[in-house]
Amino acid sequence: MAGGGLSVAAAGGVEFEAKITPIVIISCIMAATGGLMFGYDVGVSGGVTSMPDFLKKFFPVVYKKTEEGDLGSNYCKYDNQGLQLFTSSLYLAGLTSTFFASYTTRRLGRRMTMLIAGVFFLFGVGFNAGAQDLAMLIVGRILLGFGVGFANQAVPVFLSEIAPTRIRGGLNILFQLNVTIGILFANLVNYGTAKIHGWGWRLSLGLAGIPALLLTVGALLVVDTPNSLIERGKLEEGKAVLRRIRGIDNVEPEYLELVEASRLAKEVKHPFRNLLQRKNRPQLIIAVSLQFFQQFTGINAIMFYAPVLFNTLGFKNDASLYSAVITGAVNVLATIVAIYVVDKLGRRFLLLQAGVQMFLSQIVIAIILGFKVTDTSENLSSGIGILVVVMICTYVAAFAWSWGPLGWLIPSETFPLETRSAGQSVTVCINLVFTFLIAQAFLSMLCHFKYGIFFFFSGWVFIMSFFVWFLVPETKNIPIEEMTERVWKKHWLWKRFMDDDEYIQDDLPKKNGFEEKL
Repeated sequence: MAGGGLSVAAAGGVEFEAKITPIVIISCIMAATGGLMFGYDVGVSGGVTSMPDFLKKFFPVVYKKTEEGDLGSNYCKYDNQGLQLFTSSLYLAGLTSTFFASYTTRRLGRRMTMLIAGVFFLFGVGFNAGAQDLAMLIVGRILLGFGVGFANQAVPVFLSEIAPTRIRGGLNILFQLNVTIGILFANLVNYGTAKIHGWGWRLSLGLAGIPALLLTVGALLVVDTPNSLIERGKLEEGKAVLRRIRGIDNVEPEYLELVEASRLAKEVKHPFRNLLQRKNRPQLIIAVSLQFFQQFTGINAIMFYAPVLFNTLGFKNDASLYSAVITGAVNVLATIVAIYVVDKLGRRFLLLQAGVQMFLSQIVIAIILGFKVTDTSENLSSGIGILVVVMICTYVAAFAWSWGPLGWLIPSETFPLETRSAGQSVTVCINLVFTFLIAQAFLSMLCHFKYGIFFFFSGWVFIMSFFVWFLVPETKNIPIEEMTERVWKKHWLWKRFMDDDEYIQDDLPKKNGFEEKL
């Protein structure tokens, strides 16, 4: 992800003039439906995998353990590699497709990449809803994964490039807001369809077609970003779109900067290799680390498997789905909070505050479960159960206004245009690698770690908070292409990577003294 609408630095650090135009707001809302699809996929899988009819058809071994009294340990009821593969196959497919998406994002544009994602989503929904056997089910999940890879590559880039700098954070978080709305929608659907015996799970999987259709139609209607059009040589069209989205006639300063950044970017023959060069290492380290830490907060362990988790903790089936709906609603509301405060309070403050909140809530959950949930106890008391839900909601809220949206926003603000698509590919790739690992391993980890799994994740929250304190710079209200001068060159550690001698690359020959601008 990368540039906000003010994609290149103005001389002297002056921001380019821009109005908040309806076309920007509408385009961002439509593009962010890619997040809606992603969130629905995340949320629906956990609910469906706790439905007896679904388990009986595709995972009879798990069904036997959960429904017919062969319980063994409460923590191990759902420990099944096939069941985990159903969830994680989507993320593995997304991982492999993101590199193809990098190519289409650069060569065909952000808009076309979003359209490709929508088509993959629609086919995946068809296979899943009509699945007759496990193979058909997994094929559907793989197609959905391709959609995730293309959508997660294009949508955040689109949002960052089209938004004016002063509201870039808020508009970019629309993607994450839609992810949380998708999760909530999925939980509500699962709560209803769980009561439909025989085919309720098909309805849950099939309703993913709604956000898939919204993304596809949205991709047909939105304009591509000026950055993308200029990058592909459509200079006049890019200038016209820039004029439309900024709502002013005089866009010449920003336009000229975009053209210059595009010229610079085209001289980079190997963008992925370029990422490893000295001047790009800080951005790469931050992007990779944020994606790693985002997954090791433990959020997907809760969001993928919320109904399964609550069942494991002794909640009855309806109560577990109901609790998952509550956490989904908290997720949405807290993400809305992030939209309002991210450009005021800044990125670092939200990450650090949330680190404390997430750490403490996970410790409390682990202590409660350690004393109250044994291998064979059937139910938590209502009071203790409510306390667990409150603590999980406290944790989810902290994640939703910090690591959820900022794990995507901060990388989107840091890569320069010449490595933007490659950087976004790596960001998505790392995210999906660890999403896959957590999805594939969580139920087994729950079985073996038991309540200690929350101690495990809280330890990572502690580590990543120190990482933010020392190594993550503040990026709010800074035009994207000014990050080098105003952020990286002023950071106590990263400035060492910004030596002028190192800044000129093999792939980027000196041209008319342009390196001095950098």
